[in-house]
Amino acid sequence: MAIVSNFKNMVICLFTTCLVCAALLAGVYAITKAPIDRTNEKLLKESIGAVLPQGGELSEAKTISVGGQPSEYYESIEGGEVKAYAVKSTVVGFGGPLVLMVGITSDGNVYNTSVLSHTETPGLGAKCTTDKNFMAQWKGLDPSQKILKVKKDQGDIDAITASTITSRAYTLAVSNAVEAVKGLKN
Repeated sequence: MAIVSNFKNMVICLFTTCLVCAALLAGVYAITKAPIDRTNEKLLKESIGAVLPQGGELSEAKTISVGGQPSEYYESIEGGEVKAYAVKSTVVGFGGPLVLMVGITSDGNVYNTSVLSHTETPGLGAKCTTDKNFMAQWKGLDPSQKILKVKKDQGDIDAITASTITSRAYTLAVSNAVEAVKGLKN
């Protein structure tokens, strides 16, 4: 005997389908959450290591406001003194959020930068992770000697070819991190 097609049966069928799909999604989430968290933690540690000078003991995460948004930073402490800071800075790029880890030495210079995540256009804005010339200009940059804007905006930073918006966002993220560390020191 066939099931009669009426409103009650359609609601029961739709509810059952949604319940099964929700249970499957919850199961997949439960299975993958721990490995994803471990991978993200590993990437964060690698990024912090890439933007801080060698040596020193790393502090636990501390909260800070970076560009008006709550964020976190880490201190590299050597001999009881802060040697450098690793600041997480998030801005909006062309394709969405651009999250950087910015290493800043105690004298206020940018030691290095590292991209934690981005949603920039492959082959264009995504070059912020591969363009050697663009990435090299951040190493050892002294913000007191350079204007942290792209050259198109009367600054000193060379933009990635055909990716001015991403370059501006990257520069803003670094600038926000520098200002946040200045605020910490004051």
